[in-house]
Amino acid sequence: MIFSGNQSLLFKQHHIPPASHELRPERDQPRTSKLDQFVHHVASFVIPPVQSRLIRRKIFCRKVHNHAASLQGLGLDELRKQAFLTGCKMRAQGFTEDLAARSFCIIREVAGQVIGLRHYDVQLFGGWVMLNNMVAEMNTGEGKTLTATLTAATVALAGIPVHVISVNDYLTRRDTGEMSPVYHALGLSVGCVTLDVDYADRRKEYLADITYTTNNDVCFDYLRDKLVLRDRAHSTQIYADYLLGQRGRGRELILRGLHFAIVDEADSVFVDEARTPLVISGGEGNQEQIAFYEEALTLGRCLQQDEDFTVDLAKRSIKFTDKGRVFIKELVADKGVAWQGKLRREEILSRALSALCLFHLDEHYVVSDGKVQIVDEFTGRVMPDRSWEQGLHQLIEVKEGCEMTEQRQTLARISYQRFFRKYRMLAGMTGTAREIRRELWAIYGLTTVTIPPNKPICRTAWPDYLLMNEDEKFQEIARQVKKLHDEDRPVLVGTRSVIGSEKAGVALSAAGLSFQILNAKQDQKEADVVAMAGEPGCITIATNMAGRGTDIKLDPFVREIGGLHVILSERHEAARIDRQLIGRCGRQGDSGSFQAIVALDDLLLISCSKCTKKIIALCYRLSPWLGQGLGLYIYKRAQKSQEKYHALIRRELMKQDTQQGDLLSFSGKVE
Repeated sequence: MIFSGNQSLLFKQHHIPPASHELRPERDQPRTSKLDQFVHHVASFVIPPVQSRLIRRKIFCRKVHNHAASLQGLGLDELRKQAFLTGCKMRAQGFTEDLAARSFCIIREVAGQVIGLRHYDVQLFGGWVMLNNMVAEMNTGEGKTLTATLTAATVALAGIPVHVISVNDYLTRRDTGEMSPVYHALGLSVGCVTLDVDYADRRKEYLADITYTTNNDVCFDYLRDKLVLRDRAHSTQIYADYLLGQRGRGRELILRGLHFAIVDEADSVFVDEARTPLVISGGEGNQEQIAFYEEALTLGRCLQQDEDFTVDLAKRSIKFTDKGRVFIKELVADKGVAWQGKLRREEILSRALSALCLFHLDEHYVVSDGKVQIVDEFTGRVMPDRSWEQGLHQLIEVKEGCEMTEQRQTLARISYQRFFRKYRMLAGMTGTAREIRRELWAIYGLTTVTIPPNKPICRTAWPDYLLMNEDEKFQEIARQVKKLHDEDRPVLVGTRSVIGSEKAGVALSAAGLSFQILNAKQDQKEADVVAMAGEPGCITIATNMAGRGTDIKLDPFVREIGGLHVILSERHEAARIDRQLIGRCGRQGDSGSFQAIVALDDLLLISCSKCTKKIIALCYRLSPWLGQGLGLYIYKRAQKSQEKYHALIRRELMKQDTQQGDLLSFSGKVE
């Protein structure tokens, strides 16, 4: 089936699904034939562009303006009454264009009176797009947080619980605090769920009309509810449990269903983080397991790379050679029974070598308070609630000399693709989605609509620059930064990893420059650092976190001299992440510029052969212009190759998730 039941191609009328009034609703996941999948794939090239063009932006915005006359001069009490009456009509008639326009107009008037912000037309359009279950692609700085209030409040006024989902606790708390006055003035309740909210309070927060939470929290809470329900997940069985009063399992549930979700930074949640499934584990390990992992790491250090095993850094995999397998057998000859099985010993040694060769301190993880904490490679933020599975996390703890946590048994598992498709109604917003619009359609049935900026973009692209190695790259960055600093222009240097930000800091220090650094080790002061990044002469070094969810405001003097300059010290595996960082400059009509200064030994070119790099270096010596052109061309091809590879990983994960669901369905379980 091509079109989801919650989307109308012509957007003439959007009815509230009756199932949204069920107890703990969620969308069914019907099986599709190969023919269905083929048709859906073909449609992904045609349907999203057609749908995005059919949205009547000017007509809808004009309808919102037409309602303004009838609301002019009304106080908050009267506006609250009008919101209630409009909500009652939407419950009966659905989200018709006229009712949605009136609701948006009321919300805009309330926001203007309560927080002094009135929605622009582009924000009205963005809210209308999300109300039609689509992804709104809005440029950085266009006010996505305020835009979400239009959709969230409209849906909540119609009696449907709403989850506004962000990527971390800081943004969740910030958005809740800033937007709650608008919702309260409309007579709506607001909840906030972050990592530090305990079990009892979580249930109360989810009972609110609108709940702000993170993708991790809501997904793990869903899995916890699945563990409570076990084989009694059907709605009639839940009703029966509720009739039992306090004895029923329903009293222990956290969520009240998956009704409607608005996902902020949708590309990060739906795509980037979809490569890793979320797992709830339980049960305790033992000292024998700990000793086993310590021994595995010791044996792993005895093996020689390229002789006993090979490393594919691009695919992040380990492969043993025939000679290595023989050597491993000799190494474990006098070990215990646990090492005598060929598959088991090669599997654990492969993970041990992964811990040694593929996962690096200050790049993939940091050590804080004696604990190994994973760093999100797409945002640069620490994920304290995450751990690698199948013993990898314990191996890394041994490698770094940390106290080893006990390995735990998997109790529940789900991928983001499978989880978010369970929502009855789903929408998203982000600054970068057009590159993955077909994937969003193919997996989630979501059309991507690009929202035009409120003011023309005045951002200037400087030519990319390629250096032969990392040292030369950071010296060139320091030279550029010093030149701009002497002109009093603020500069933001973006890096891919913590260690990259620290190397950039060393280069700037050597040039006699003072700067602020923002990475996974300083993420608690993110808002303060970013708030100062637009001041005259300010220099900020930041990992990708500076490109997501934060706002850099420019000093008036800075606008006159060219605005913020962004330097990309390394291209990311996804061009979208680069666009997020670039989007920190030139927001809302401000002036700004950006440039990529990269090197041949950057991580992105790790899959390139030594021969290719030698040819580029030779061309560079013969003619810097020729070397630059060839090198940057190879660099961009490598980026596209990585994007395709990660898309393949996501498709494979989706396939495995579906197969696992089919197998578990025989026992009455899905997750």
